[in-house]
Amino acid sequence: MKTPPSQLPDVASTTQRLAVLLHAGLTPTSAWRHVARGKAKNSIAAAVAVESSESAGAPERIYRASADLPLLDRQAWNSLAAAWFVAGQVGAPLASALRTHARALRMLVHIQREVATALAAPVSTARMVLALPAIGLLFGALLGFDTLGVLFTTPIGWGCIVVGGALILVAVRWNRRLVRSATPTRAAPGLECELMAVAVSGGGSLVHARDIVSLALERFELPGDGDHLDEVLQLSHDAGVPAAELLQAEADELRLHADADARAAAAALSVHLMLPLGLCVLPAFMVLGVLPLMVAVISSTVEGF
Repeated sequence: MKTPPSQLPDVASTTQRLAVLLHAGLTPTSAWRHVARGKAKNSIAAAVAVESSESAGAPERIYRASADLPLLDRQAWNSLAAAWFVAGQVGAPLASALRTHARALRMLVHIQREVATALAAPVSTARMVLALPAIGLLFGALLGFDTLGVLFTTPIGWGCIVVGGALILVAVRWNRRLVRSATPTRAAPGLECELMAVAVSGGGSLVHARDIVSLALERFELPGDGDHLDEVLQLSHDAGVPAAELLQAEADELRLHADADARAAAAALSVHLMLPLGLCVLPAFMVLGVLPLMVAVISSTVEGF
């Protein structure tokens, strides 16, 4: 089954358009309607824009509408919901908060595209190599030997099918696990620091801002940034400087680290994929393609005497 395209570029585009429309003076409801009209295929924006008798606002509608999406897409939409929620709770300018978040999402889109490009070559190579056993069978048949007959009508062939099929199955699952391990699992690294930067820009206390950010992460099921937030807040306190710029810089730094890690994982994948190739696919090629051919050659030679 073909993997659906990532919605991360759509989230970034939607966030940027909302920021521009809100800055121009439109109400949130009107801004969502215009964005949904311009993105006919964006079911999330449409779900938020639809009039409803429910009292839930945009963040809750985003959360419900994205519930069935893959993990990365769900995290991306929920990060928009969290930014909207935090800005509304602390009274920070919503357009400014969304503009900052849109910039972060565009950086993540760039990371995702570069990782996809880096993964394309090794993944395609692995898929092509998995076709080697079938190519071996066809090659033997083209040479005039009854390799298919040997494979499907003799005890030796049945054994080859069992062993070769098991090796191919292991190789396919191994490849998928390796690709999954090299694919980013977080759509919003640095989000906690970014949300905190938005929260403190509202002018409230750090304690209140911290509570709002924690509530947003919990409410929209988003991961935090570990100890980074505490370190930045401690640095801000010790140095006696405002925390907002330090927090935003830390969020950008965390995204750059995520970019580097994703690149390194994609580069390592091209090497790691050689393991299932050498330990599973090539032996399967020998068992399914070469061994039946040898049996067919020997059988035809014996029958010729």
